Amino acid sequence: MAREKKFDYSELLGADGAFSETIPGFIPRDAQQTLAGAIGLTLAQQDTLIAEAGTGTGKTFAYLIPAMLSGKHILISTGTRTLQDQLYHRDLPIVRQVLGMPAKMALLKGRSNYLCRHRLDLTMHSFKSLFDTREQAQELARINDWAHSTRSGEIAELDGVSENSVLWPQVTSTVDNCLGQECPAYSRCFVLEARRRALEADIVVINHHLLLADMLLKEDGFGALLPGVDAVIVDEAHQLPDIASQHFSISISSHRLHELLRDSRREYRESAADSPGFIDILEATESKLGDLQQRFMKLEMRTEWQEVQLQAGMQSLLHALFDAMNETVQSLEILAERSIGLKNCWQRAIALTARLGQFDEAGQGELFIRWIERTGAGFSLNMMPLDAASRFQSCMHGSECGWIFLSATLSINGGFEHFRERLGLEDTEELLLGSPYDYEHNALLYLPNDLPDVNASTYTEAVIQAVLPVIHASGGRAFLLFTSHRALQQAADLVRDQLGFPLLVQGEAPRRLLLERFRELGNAVLLGTSSFWEGVDVKGPALSMVMIDRLPFASPADPIMKARIKALEKQGREPFMDYQLPQAVLALKQGVGRLIRDDTDKGVMMLCDPRVTRRGYGKIFLESLPPMRRTRNLKEVQDFLAAILPVNPKHATQ
Repeated sequence: MAREKKFDYSELLGADGAFSETIPGFIPRDAQQTLAGAIGLTLAQQDTLIAEAGTGTGKTFAYLIPAMLSGKHILISTGTRTLQDQLYHRDLPIVRQVLGMPAKMALLKGRSNYLCRHRLDLTMHSFKSLFDTREQAQELARINDWAHSTRSGEIAELDGVSENSVLWPQVTSTVDNCLGQECPAYSRCFVLEARRRALEADIVVINHHLLLADMLLKEDGFGALLPGVDAVIVDEAHQLPDIASQHFSISISSHRLHELLRDSRREYRESAADSPGFIDILEATESKLGDLQQRFMKLEMRTEWQEVQLQAGMQSLLHALFDAMNETVQSLEILAERSIGLKNCWQRAIALTARLGQFDEAGQGELFIRWIERTGAGFSLNMMPLDAASRFQSCMHGSECGWIFLSATLSINGGFEHFRERLGLEDTEELLLGSPYDYEHNALLYLPNDLPDVNASTYTEAVIQAVLPVIHASGGRAFLLFTSHRALQQAADLVRDQLGFPLLVQGEAPRRLLLERFRELGNAVLLGTSSFWEGVDVKGPALSMVMIDRLPFASPADPIMKARIKALEKQGREPFMDYQLPQAVLALKQGVGRLIRDDTDKGVMMLCDPRVTRRGYGKIFLESLPPMRRTRNLKEVQDFLAAILPVNPKHATQ
């Protein structure tokens, strides 16, 4: 690839440019050209850039084009695997074709996305002791057949086996159970091959979780990626601070413990069944784990560690599990010489036991947020550092490359201070580009009158009564977004017999199917929580109204939030203004972003929370939103919808 020279992006992306001539429907954007120029300069100088590009700017092409023209080795990190696939399979090939450049590209996902041949062999050999249904037997047969034909080993290739199948964890590897160079299938490893392709590529597409794992060198071999690139482009960068905090955390889950005990039992039967007593030790450990798991099921979904320590008998249950794990470690050490698998189980047991012990050490509370989280029938013990910024900066500075952080939602009231602080970013270039869409004429912000206080028991009922006439005016075609599952369920019960339009409720079907159904119907009403606030793209009149029930403040009772509040107070800062409010503003911007997705989209944004007009901080929320005309008059909303909707809207019922 040729090195980038001074380039006129307005020429390439303009009305007479190569992209307008090649791509049907391509619309030149001044903001896109400005962003591409800023990114090209940042790549050339290996600086750091923070840029917010409003919906419709065309930021994907704005960074892919200068990345490809730069001739540099570029790592592109996205927030989701869906966007990874879109970039690699659709957007990058288009840019490469238009530019006529022979850039090498690679797609790299976490190891759980790739088949492990060794673990497939083990599962095939011991299937009857692990699974007992005909459906699972059929799924395993499909996986085994596919294993002989696939070139990439990426499990997303295989149709006919659900992504939630209990078989996938058995035939993919983790950092814990990977045998590395000692694996008998090492020379044919799909993960190893994917990494090799990434190291040889000019542009590598990864996701934020993998980026953080790479920065921390958590997985053997991934550490070679980051030091070898000239720049990192972080798309959907608003997600990075929270993901960074997760990766800098220490956690241990009941799932990992159960998996260790299951693998130890399987390896023992394969290689050391003549050694007496080991199964008894495993069963004793499983029993102690079960006792603790049963007690944790009585807790809230998230509980502060300090509260757990105060409960009678809880500490002794944890100590009992710790002692049982120590005995398991000692027994595995004796058996480790019998096979590579037993050696791996021994090493995993050492690491998990050490982590288990950390949760009971004194003095951790000042440096870490500690909590227990229930996950289905299991649990996880978690320790998150209070200051993730310093750790991120340490990793970032060690990379010695340029950094570009991009998103449609990074600024608050026109500034990037909150984002910079969370990642410890200093001496950065900044660029704020609004959306090119005509919000002033195509969108209306409705702030209904006379709703009760959000803490009132009648609040959700009042919200539904306020939104029903708007839904009927929009002919369905609505997203109703809630900040809690409780409010969503209550709302679903309230509207189920009052709509006259198809009702789709989060949790009653997978998100993908709900969205497909919503688009197909053209007049449906979809109720969702956080998973529908972001990454959902419905264009056209099928979505003409979005309602948000409350300002999306995180619960102050959440153990993570409580710990952050205490830490900020100790620093003499104001937790609400410095953390809680900025986080809520960014979340609201994501939710509002669902309404207008292209130049022709039109609709009503209904924000119900009365605090947005009754509290002083409401102004910060409103000034951070796109420039929509505002109203408090229902008749004006109904007239606006009547003017923008099709002449003969569908009125199908459920």
